[in-house]
Amino acid sequence: MTNSYDRYNVVVRLLTPMHIGNGRLLLNEYDYAIRQGHTWRINEAEFLDAHYAEDPKIIEQLEQTPPAQLLNPTDFVNGSKLFRYVMKGIPRSNGVGAQLREQIKSTLSDSPYLPGTALKGGLRTALAWHGWMTENLQTKTPELERKREFAGQRFENQLFGPTPNKNLMRALIVSDSDEVSSTQLMVANVRVVTAGGLQGAPIEIEAIRPETTFRLTVKIDRALFSDWARSSGLKLQHEDWLTELASITHTHSKDRISAEAAWFKNARNATTPASVYNELAQSATKASPTQCLMQLGWGTGWGSKTFGSRLQSNDNFMEHIINSYRLARGRRHIGDDFPKSRRITMNYQRDTRGNITESAAYPLGWAWVSFKKVN
Repeated sequence: MTNSYDRYNVVVRLLTPMHIGNGRLLLNEYDYAIRQGHTWRINEAEFLDAHYAEDPKIIEQLEQTPPAQLLNPTDFVNGSKLFRYVMKGIPRSNGVGAQLREQIKSTLSDSPYLPGTALKGGLRTALAWHGWMTENLQTKTPELERKREFAGQRFENQLFGPTPNKNLMRALIVSDSDEVSSTQLMVANVRVVTAGGLQGAPIEIEAIRPETTFRLTVKIDRALFSDWARSSGLKLQHEDWLTELASITHTHSKDRISAEAAWFKNARNATTPASVYNELAQSATKASPTQCLMQLGWGTGWGSKTFGSRLQSNDNFMEHIINSYRLARGRRHIGDDFPKSRRITMNYQRDTRGNITESAAYPLGWAWVSFKKVN
């Protein structure tokens, strides 16, 4: 069989900070040090070599002292082997053992990358949102599964196929991106905020800086839609959705941007994120047929999940989902907005007395995605 793949070179350019975690929590003064407005990731192997000792008393001291407290001011220089990488920005919490969520990156080089699964998941969500309308799915309670993690599986099976082997997404192959330099890392401080201005506990994360560009490959396996495939019992539907991937995704993102712009417009002390969403809405009108806006990674909220706003078209059905799967946190009354909060990066300043002033900054994970067909 001749080459059956449509291949696309894809460029993802971040507009706001993006975090995709690896599940590890870094601890202040053990895994990283704070100095000069930067966060310095300690190189454990080099640190141990530099502090090698055979004297039991010195060994005991090393075991009881956080590594950062054994560093000298002269150690904090660019290029020092004592540090794996250095990030602009510092966590809001600076106590010993304060936690910082680590960004996924290469285990060999500490270089960040965009996992193909993250991009494919975002594309899948957009296709499901699109398919709900084109296939005229209905919000029917009997269609829901009991377990929360599988709640919408029957709807998804109707759209994509009943089994992994007969699933539309089998035909969409997304690579991991090329790695980028660790200099593209930053520290971002995040809070959960409500429209009334109430804030949750701070969450400190490693993130990828805006204007970072990732390059990767997307392939569509056209053989899975061929006569050969159908004669073998494989009858995948909706090949046209993959052909229109960029435009479908962009339409979904415009719907999300409109909803988020309205939410932040009415939220207290949210001038900056409201402005960001207004700018996104304006730039969305300039997309070419091979471009789309997307929100990727952690902190994108319930609205970015599969089906999202489609479920909210039926108030009773939505209330059933919220109650059955215990989606709401805290006190809630029937008819209250859902979700009632957003994750947002925060700008903060600390005065000479240690008092902190905070303001809402940027939503997480927005990017321009460009597709260029190469065969």
